[in-house]
Amino acid sequence: MRYSVFLIFVFLISCNSSTQHKENWIQLFNGQDLEGWTPKFNHSDLGVNYKNTFQVRDSLLIVSYDKYDSISDEFGHLYYKESFSNYKIRVEYRFVGEQVKGGPNWAIRNNGIMLHCQPPESLELDQKFPVSIEGQLLGGLGDGERTNGNVCTPGTHIEMNGKLITQHCISSSSKTFPGDQWVTFEAVVFNDSIIHHILNGDTVMTYNKPVIGGDLPESYLEYDGLALTEGYIALQAESAPTEFRKIELLVLDK
Repeated sequence: MRYSVFLIFVFLISCNSSTQHKENWIQLFNGQDLEGWTPKFNHSDLGVNYKNTFQVRDSLLIVSYDKYDSISDEFGHLYYKESFSNYKIRVEYRFVGEQVKGGPNWAIRNNGIMLHCQPPESLELDQKFPVSIEGQLLGGLGDGERTNGNVCTPGTHIEMNGKLITQHCISSSSKTFPGDQWVTFEAVVFNDSIIHHILNGDTVMTYNKPVIGGDLPESYLEYDGLALTEGYIALQAESAPTEFRKIELLVLDK
């Protein structure tokens, strides 16, 4: 009997290991350069890495402001080359240093993973943010609570608990993440059905049915009300120095 139980145990472990082995995570960041990524900054053409904001140093993808004296509204995004529909994205990030002079108060220790982004080539020259769903990354400010893993909706709306939400940002249920600690953020995205936000293994937010809507660029007015079933991935640059040491994606079955 003990031998039979042992064989069953070994079989289950083997099956579990086999299942894990089949997960084909795509490394979006190669740790060496920005291959596969394209920047777009407000007021700049696609492909212009304004003041070398996005850098790679010591195997880290860095949002750096070491070339800035100050900033006004030159917000930027770094777009991965492919569009995805059903996927799980995982990033490991941390905030470092001080906000660049001139940055808005809301952008202190503020970054984001933009999900289901409009194609980068479709952005207007003077467009601050892409039509997308943002997994908002916020660091603690040392005074009071500040939730992390929130959702913001530039040019989009979502549903929560069966109700349409038109508010721009909605707080998650997370704790505060102070200091320069490394944090793991994951988003599980099922086309236009359901999206989960996960921080260090804990699900902190779930919402449904993302659609295009709200304050839209002129080129996107014709898509008002259209379901967001797929899109690009982008990282933000909004005045907060940030480091990323891992950016990976797992394509999920429909």
